[in-house]
This record gives sequence, structure tokens and C-alpha cells, in this order.
Amino acid sequence: MSWNPALDPHCPTGDQVDAIETVIIPRARDLGGFEVRRALPAPRRQMVGPFIFFDQMGPAEFLPTKGLDVRPHPHIGLATISYLYRGRMHHRDSLGTDAWIEPGAVNWMVAGHGITHSERIDDETQTDPMPFFGIQTWVALPKDHEDRAPEFEHAPVGALPFLEGEGKSVRLILGDAWGERAPVKTASEMFYADAVLEAGAAIPLPDNHEDRGVYVVEGSVTVAGETYEAGRMMVFRPGDKLSLQAGPMGARVMLLGGETLEGSRYIWWNFVASSQERIEEAKEAWRAGDWASGRFQLPPGDDAEFIPLPDR
Repeated sequence: MSWNPALDPHCPTGDQVDAIETVIIPRARDLGGFEVRRALPAPRRQMVGPFIFFDQMGPAEFLPTKGLDVRPHPHIGLATISYLYRGRMHHRDSLGTDAWIEPGAVNWMVAGHGITHSERIDDETQTDPMPFFGIQTWVALPKDHEDRAPEFEHAPVGALPFLEGEGKSVRLILGDAWGERAPVKTASEMFYADAVLEAGAAIPLPDNHEDRGVYVVEGSVTVAGETYEAGRMMVFRPGDKLSLQAGPMGARVMLLGGETLEGSRYIWWNFVASSQERIEEAKEAWRAGDWASGRFQLPPGDDAEFIPLPDR
């Protein structure tokens, strides 16, 4: 669909640049021969809205059937989405889901009380090196959803709202923004969008959400005369009407945010919870390894190995 003319951005000037509350420089993390850049959680910011974890994966190039190979591991208290720009990834989980995550599609896994999944690049039909690039995000669940049953939902790229015009193309991945709503059902109000901007094009931040952030994936953006290059996340003050303008080489950005949750969250390994007690209970359940009748089961078809509980 075309871009709504009523949403034409007005770029801030002067003191409006103070609307940027925090600038986050991601930390590099080695996942065993594969590096990610982690923007959330950060020392000065645990969450942006309900988003509590944000990793840039790649860009990289993997040899056939080599590269990302994450064995089955558990989650509680969150929902995950791996959004790819390039490449593909094999997802299996303890619900019996067996799916390939591909560019532009949404694969929304709600852990709730507990789920186990694996992420691998194991396509034996792949004979050429495969470019790989994407963002992995966790969304913390509200307290009244922490013990819900796990579930998995897929939305193909063609089902997502797509806005374009005036030098920008925007795919709404989750939640609602700019008068549109994505099809996947979320437990709290949020927005998550992939925007590609031509040189000089501008996009307004959604003004119907309390907490808002932007991560620059490629290129650069300018806010009130200040330029932010790729690999930066900016978090903005609530309520200010703001726009981003792409630099001379254009930009690709991820826009994210939503309502803040009722209190902070504990995060340990792959567990997110509103209390330390919930974390400890999940630790003990994974350590027990009762895959037949315990809290966690291994994914069917990928149950020969798993990641043990960290010794920390």
C-alpha cells in the first residue's frame, strides 16, 4: 500500500535533539565462530518497551551446512522473533514445529511457562556459500502471561503490512504503527518495523507508543543535525514528535518499542522472569533433564543433544 500522506515527517530542530535519552553501542559476542552485536540488555537500558534482548546476527557468509548451529535450549517468560534479511535458518521446537525461517517472514515463538528449541543451518541441499544477516529479538511477557502455554505462530512476508512511497519502504513486523497492525497476536502493545530509506528520505517515529527506539542496521540517519552510523541504537524520550532522515547513502533501520511492563525483569541465560524464584525453578527443571514428563521436552527430530545449564 502507499505511504499515508498524513504521516509526512517533520524533522526536529534545535533543542529537540535532546529527545534522545540514550545511545547504545552494541557489544560484540562470540557464539563459537559466529559473532553477534548485542544492543539489549545494555548497562543503561534493560528494555525498550517490552523488548529485552536485541542481537544483530552477521552479516556473514556460511559454507554449505556450516555456520549457525544452536543446539536445543530452553526459554521461559518471553517471546522470540528471528527476522532475517538474508539467508535461512532451521527452527525446531518442543511443540513439534519444524520450520525454515526465511527473509521478511515472522516466526513468533511464545515461551510462556517453558519451551525448548534449536536453530541450525543444516540444509543438505545447500551447495553454495550462503549469505546470512538478521536480527534476533526477545520480548518480555507481562506478568499475567508468564505461565501461559507455549505457542508458535508464522506469518509469511506477504501477510505483513507494507508501506512505501516518498523514498521509504516499511514492513510492520509486530504490533501497530502508522495506522496499520501486524497479524501476529502479541501479549502487550508494541511495534517492530523494518524500514529501508533512500538517501535523504525521512520517517516519523510512531507517536502512539510510550517507549521508542531505533537501531541503525545499514547506512546512517540524522536527528536534528546529529548523525548516527550503523551499529547504534537510539532510545527516545516519550511523547516527542520526531523523525529520522537517511544519510547520503540511505539507511536501513529497525524501529521498536511499546508500553513498558509492570516492573523490571530478571534475565539469566535464556530465562526471563519477574522474579528470581522463577529463574531458579527453571534452572532446576532444565538441570533435572526429565524430557518425558518434566517442564521441558526436547524438539522432536532434534533430541539427540542439548545445551547444558551454564556453570555460573
